[in-house]
Amino acid sequence: MQDYIQYLESFVTDNRKAVFKQVLAKRSRYFTLALEDLYHMHNVSAVVRSADVFGLQDVHIVQQKYDPKLSHAIAKGAEKWLNIHRYPDTQSSIDQLRKKGYQIVATTPHTNDVNLQDFDISKPSAFFFGVEKDGLSDLVMQQADVFLKIPMYGFTESLNISVAAALIIRDVTERLRNSDIPWQLPADEQERIYMQWLEKSIKSIDLIKEKYFSGM
Repeated sequence: MQDYIQYLESFVTDNRKAVFKQVLAKRSRYFTLALEDLYHMHNVSAVVRSADVFGLQDVHIVQQKYDPKLSHAIAKGAEKWLNIHRYPDTQSSIDQLRKKGYQIVATTPHTNDVNLQDFDISKPSAFFFGVEKDGLSDLVMQQADVFLKIPMYGFTESLNISVAAALIIRDVTERLRNSDIPWQLPADEQERIYMQWLEKSIKSIDLIKEKYFSGM
């Protein structure tokens, strides 16, 4: 992989390579987001943008009822630098996330809920956000390990999903980065993502890859 990366680097400016490495050093998969059947493109794209801004590498999208498209204008191109995982149903997303070592966090008021400022960051967590009108499905609510809420003090009882996601990500990632928990991406993952970012930055990448691999 190293030889291939060096080959790709020859097509990219030094400044761009430096930015990639700087961002990668602050990327994390310790926390991740899961969006369950959101149907507003604006909200999906805004959440993806927030994930990038606060250094999360993955967003998981359940599209059982709806097939949300990402708006490049709203996401500001953030989707290009993230790994977007799509699932045909909620259960498969829960199963995959548990297999990766995440606890399931339902972001919704509940009898046994935890306020955001009291949320325990000691476990890798997948934060689930539900469809705009009805909230999270019974499936998520039944299998969630933690119920998380954002304290609110006004007449309005809920926040727009993209706003709620941004508030939660900002809080937990800030505390994570100030902790002793190892949250950075392993070196091999950073290398793999760096290679992918280089590929996405190069015009006519298919021809360039074909030339490289045909000469091996």
